Amino acid sequence: MLYPSGAAYLKAPNKQVLLFGMSGLGKTHLSNMLRAAPADQGGWFHYSVDYRIGTRYMGEYIADNFKREAMKVPLLRELLMSDSVFIASNITFNNLAPLSTYLGKPGDAAKGGLPFAEYMLRQDQHRGAEIAATLDTRPFIARANDLYGYRNFICDTSGSICEVVNPWDETDPVMTQLSQTLLMVWIRGSDAHTEELVRRFDRAPKPMYYQPDFLTRMWEDYRAEYKVSEDSCDPDHFVRWTYAKALAHRQPRYAAMAEWGVTVTAEEVAEVSGPEEFDAMIARAIDRKASEA
Repeated sequence: MLYPSGAAYLKAPNKQVLLFGMSGLGKTHLSNMLRAAPADQGGWFHYSVDYRIGTRYMGEYIADNFKREAMKVPLLRELLMSDSVFIASNITFNNLAPLSTYLGKPGDAAKGGLPFAEYMLRQDQHRGAEIAATLDTRPFIARANDLYGYRNFICDTSGSICEVVNPWDETDPVMTQLSQTLLMVWIRGSDAHTEELVRRFDRAPKPMYYQPDFLTRMWEDYRAEYKVSEDSCDPDHFVRWTYAKALAHRQPRYAAMAEWGVTVTAEEVAEVSGPEEFDAMIARAIDRKASEA
């Protein structure tokens, strides 16, 4: 690992950490907390993979989708055609709705669904964007230091990172680069956290990225179980049904990724209220991993 011991991590002049795990367990919360301090006071540069996906790699897709909808309205069509209005995504670290909206959900168009072929096309676009944005972490470490003077760097990954890497392959290009550049930290949730994530998702289902084989299997199984066609499928019900199964699908993938780094629990994360407590938690995780070897 990048830091052989907890003491080595604490003494390191440049701390470089990557957080991964299911959305909702504290990755962005910790990252926002760490970047609160200025660079010259030990603050951390916050690199959000989802933000990078939605701006650098999928920004045009998202904006074009907005424009496509606007062109259906005569007034907006006229203004767009005369360059009188400007339509753009206002995506932020804490508001990724434009990206989720673009990914969409398959099913009944009257309920906001997409044809399955279009849905899968957008999923594939996201896959390429996520890999590229994740690999951009390395140049951003240098950029954060050279431009802004940040010595500490936190990478806030997408919850779907486990879907675009093969953690069982020691030559996987994304895993290899990340493990050589940052300390990879899995935030592991308990069964209680999983139940809460399912409840939260059920209240507000949102599009997500999944591996194509898994997603195709879920689509076929769902339609067979509920006896619905592509046009009659309820998009929200499908993504709710899929999400619970995705948690089980992703867990072993996250666990395999953790072999490249260390693990902290969501309970430990909940106790962190500042950078010093964060560093202490990471140091303990490194030493815990070493003691288990």
